This record gives sequence, C-alpha cells and structure tokens, in this order.
Amino acid sequence: MEMKLTIKRVPTVVSNYQEDAGAGERPRGGCGRNCLGDCCLPVSELPVYAFKANPRKLPSQEDAVPTDFFINLLLGQWENRMTQGLFRYDVTACETKVIPGNLGFVAQLNEGRHLKKRPTEFRVDRVLQPFDAAKFNFTKVGQEEVLFQFENGGGDDSYFLKSAPITVADCAPNVVAINVSPIEYGHVLLIPRVLDHLPQRIDRESFLLALHMAAEAASPYFRLGYNSLGAFATINHLHFQAYYLTVPFPVEKAATQRIPLAEGGKKSGVKVSKLMNYPVRGLVFEEGNSLNDLADVVSSACVWLQDNNVPYNVLISDSGRKIFLFPQCYAEKQALGEVSQELLDTQVNPAVWEISGHIVLKRRNDYDEASEASAWRLLAEVSLSEARFEEVKAYIFDAACLVQSHVEDETEDAVYAPVPVAPPAVTEGCLVRQ
Repeated sequence: MEMKLTIKRVPTVVSNYQEDAGAGERPRGGCGRNCLGDCCLPVSELPVYAFKANPRKLPSQEDAVPTDFFINLLLGQWENRMTQGLFRYDVTACETKVIPGNLGFVAQLNEGRHLKKRPTEFRVDRVLQPFDAAKFNFTKVGQEEVLFQFENGGGDDSYFLKSAPITVADCAPNVVAINVSPIEYGHVLLIPRVLDHLPQRIDRESFLLALHMAAEAASPYFRLGYNSLGAFATINHLHFQAYYLTVPFPVEKAATQRIPLAEGGKKSGVKVSKLMNYPVRGLVFEEGNSLNDLADVVSSACVWLQDNNVPYNVLISDSGRKIFLFPQCYAEKQALGEVSQELLDTQVNPAVWEISGHIVLKRRNDYDEASEASAWRLLAEVSLSEARFEEVKAYIFDAACLVQSHVEDETEDAVYAPVPVAPPAVTEGCLVRQ
C-alpha cells in the first residue's frame, strides 16, 4: 500500500537574486539591496545561533537551549519567510508517494521542472574549479533570505541572539539561508564563511561546521547533503543543503557490512562500513570519539576525491553521527553516451537526495509507473563499478589514515540492517505533514 505525502520539489533557483546575477562584483559602500556581499554585510546586523563547542556534553545551565530549540527555530523562521512571500512556489502542491518495496523509495512529481531549470554555468567534468565572482554566488543573496548566522559559541551550551553585528575581523560569517525553491519543508542552505568566496569544495573546517548543524538539530529527520561539482552541484560557491522530513531515507534502511580496521586505524573511534544490497556503492562512517574525529576522517576522504577529480555526494544523517559517502560517475557516463536514452528522457539528475532515495520525476507517466525496480535501474547508473569502487576505497583509506585489517573477525564481517524508527508525533504548527 502506498503512503502519500504532500511534499514539493521545485526549480533549482535557490535565491530570488539568482536571475539578476552576472553584473560581477558590486561596488563597496552599499549596493542598495542589503545583500550578503562585502558592500553590505560588514555593516549589518543579523540573528546569531551560537552552537556548543562540544555537542556531546549536556547543557550545564538552567537557561541552556533545549534540545529541540534549533529545529523549532529553523522551521519557525523558514515558515516566517514563507508568509513574507519569499518562496517561488507553494511547497504543498506536488504529488509525492512512498513506493512499495523493501527500501521505500520516495517519488515526487514536478512536471516542467527541467524546462525552468537554470543552466549550469561551469564545466561538469572538473570537480575543482575556481570561484567566479561574475557568476551567481551567495554574496548576491538578499539578507531577507537569511535565517541566522551559525557560529561556534565556544562553550558547553548553545544560545540564540535575535540581532548581533557582523564580525568579519577574525573570520567571515557562516549563514543559514532559505532555498527559495525548496525541495522540502525547512529546506535551507548552510553557507560557510560567505564573504571568503570559497568554491564548492569540502575542507575539514566546513565539514565540521555541517556536523555541528546536524548535532544541534538533534533529530534523525533533519539531514544535510553535499554535492560536488560533477555530481550535480549547480552553484560553485561552498554550501550544504538541509531539510526536515519524517520519512526514513531508503539508504538509511539499507544493510551495511563493517570493514575491519587494523589497530592503528581505530584511534579515532570511527567505524567504517560499506552499503550492501543498495543500487549505489558507498561507504558509511559513524561514531568516532568526537565530531572532530569524524570530521577528520570523512573530510580527508572528500579531499582525496576532489583532488583526484572523482565526483561525489555526501549525506549527513542521524544527528551527525552517520555519514554516507558516494563516489559517482553518472555525468561521466552521460558524456560518454553510456546512459540509456530511456533514463536520459526522465530528466532526473541524481544528486545527494536522489541517491539517498528521494527521487524527483518530471513526467506524469514516470511517476505513475514508479517502482522500486525503476528507481534501482536509475541509481545503478550512478554507481562506480565494483572494481573501481574498491580501488577508490583503497585510496580513501590511505588518505584518511585507515588501514583495513585482513584478520578474520566474525563481528566485523556481520551485516547490519538498521531498525526503522517510527516518526514522532507532529506537534501543532509543524511543517511536516503526512
């Protein structure tokens, strides 16, 4: 039996200022649009969410931020922007369903999306490309699209300030902004050090920031995603995406097999597994002695992929405790003419959300006939071959200072299937509807 949801997928215009891009750098002293550029942001004030430096410690003060404060704040501010009319589309208008099957792929229908999509403005065969100020970037976003700054508070407790001056002397601010064409309720963009003009490439600092955001949300239904260039990122300005959905992602339900590590590779406490019986081959990183340890290991893997021109996608799940890493080759197969015309005609671009099992379809017929088999056929084209995956895995392990053990260990070889978690009761006014 199909479970029907009311979720909306919309064109990939992430800001109301995106179509005005192309004028290059703005003059200093204010552009008159109250933007996130050097001309306006340094003399502005914005709300600040200060996250705890060590999320594993419990709040020590009575007035510390409750564990659900962050997600309620984000969703409330997101809905406030909706009432202001800042979104381009009604996010309840699109048909969505959970496809019957073992994994429960989520299919969405958004007819015409491929006709409205903004063309990609950079090469799709290069994972690393320099930042280009003449093309759309997030410094051109209006401040009304920003929910708050997201900064390290330096202590054991989180706190929120409704307004605070922008401090750029030590470090450019991290901002959380709406995606004006949301995929889901609460769809936002985390933009690290927005004034530093960072291209779309992960480093340890930015990845740790994303893990802190997931930890602050403290909800298994708030996930962050990352797409590299060549893996369907559409803007070459460093950003993560995130949204809230009370339906388990298929990849979260997939079985995994632990990869045994030699003693020298266990210092971080990070455990590594590979996905089993899932259409896209991927690695799963989890636990670790701290968020810093998890960030060190996964960001090292991402840096190797970037430096070696391997496109990839990342899903941050389980409040930052579990990371899925997917090296992929769909764009390469497209360029080589190795993707069937039947799949190309669907106009589906398999980025992180699609790979995780949340698939947008543009044609009514594809949606009506969607099945686990059709989802599997599409995503299987994204995956590296087994031989190539094992080769890349070996390089990733070397880059992350992980050593696979070849000593037989029955506990390490076990296949784990996650136990599904029932979604929590939805409180009045919550943006997630079923």
